[in-house]
Amino acid sequence: MAFRILVGFFGVVLLVFALVPILHSLRGQSIKDYFVWYETGQQVLHGADVYPNQWHKFPFMYPPSCALLLAPLSALGKTGLVASLVLFNAAAWICSIIFSVRLATGEKRRAHLLVYFIPSFVVSVFVWSNFLLGQPSLVLLALMLGAFLALQKRFNVLAGFLIGLAAAIKAFPVLAIVYLIYRRWWVATIALVLTLVFLLIVAPIPVRGYAQTKQDLQRWSSGMLFKYDEKGVGQREGRSNSWKNQSIWGVSNRLLRHVEYNHSYRRHTPRYANFANLKFTMVNALILAAGLLLGLTFIAVMPAATQRTPETDAIEFALLLLLILIFTPLAFGYLFVWLLYPLTVIVQRLVASRPSRATLLGLTIAAIALLSLSVPFRSRAQTYGNTLATTLLLFLALAIELWRMKKTTYALRSVGRGQGRATSKSPPDGGLETAVP
Repeated sequence: MAFRILVGFFGVVLLVFALVPILHSLRGQSIKDYFVWYETGQQVLHGADVYPNQWHKFPFMYPPSCALLLAPLSALGKTGLVASLVLFNAAAWICSIIFSVRLATGEKRRAHLLVYFIPSFVVSVFVWSNFLLGQPSLVLLALMLGAFLALQKRFNVLAGFLIGLAAAIKAFPVLAIVYLIYRRWWVATIALVLTLVFLLIVAPIPVRGYAQTKQDLQRWSSGMLFKYDEKGVGQREGRSNSWKNQSIWGVSNRLLRHVEYNHSYRRHTPRYANFANLKFTMVNALILAAGLLLGLTFIAVMPAATQRTPETDAIEFALLLLLILIFTPLAFGYLFVWLLYPLTVIVQRLVASRPSRATLLGLTIAAIALLSLSVPFRSRAQTYGNTLATTLLLFLALAIELWRMKKTTYALRSVGRGQGRATSKSPPDGGLETAVP
């Protein structure tokens, strides 16, 4: 009965989230980023330039492959495009919840009610932002979670394709390739690369022609992918250092350099939040050092390939998503809908019948408390990186949990081997085939 009530409540919320942008379009009101997606799709259909030359700001900042995918949707008209993207987001939210629970529990059966409710409740504001603005973060999350499930089932080609598709929509998921290489999932890695080659180069040629396809890729790469300097990232000069950007790049630059944090407003009095005035190169050195520290931490807590289980995989995948969030150059609020999955893993571990999880619970409460500061102190809290701090705390909580599981497993296996040497009746490895949570 309680589960049916929860599903009904979710259905009402989903319906409201979906109807608002559609009604805005029908009434001629602002449709936020949906209008950019429509204009971009129309430009592709009419053979116009998607990316202007270097002297003009890009209206559309996503990869050329994303523009190609928007073209057929724009042929449906503005409201048709809005309705289509809303349906994609709705399906992605449902899939993200189901995939998250499946990965966190390792089972197909229904999980505890709180595992469904708490994560979506915590990230509901970010979900709403995706629907209202027309952002694809929910779709990207569903694709990444689908890839993780495929990796567990050894459907490596599918996993690489799904991550490649996510990266073709918005570039940052390509960071997952480092993880695939480290885990030696070579087939998935090759599938990812081939998917990107096809969607970025091969598929656009019949529509855009070779010359236009080459120009699109060159302009986007130079204007967005490889553009980072003292002014900011890509086409987001100024705004990339504003309070809205919660990536480690944005937070570090505005707190450690004398750059204003409210640059996104046209008319404003410059405001600063920095408590140091370091050189740009020094800030980047500190960011890279943080990246090295977090990356080594991730590697240290990861179990060996022979020790992996569905439970360790669930935490490992969550840590990967958190690292991608932290180091994505532009991480605005709607992107943190990705916290849905790490929170699902945490709630599942807390509600399951296992030993005390005081550290996991304490760090999670602290993280959610930090995140909630955005409600009463929206710009001030985000200026000082409360969302980034939340992500870091969740990373720490899950890293400690995975490390504890890893050490417990190794200890029990060592005991099992000792007993095996003492008596021939015991199996060589103590009969342990999975990690003990």
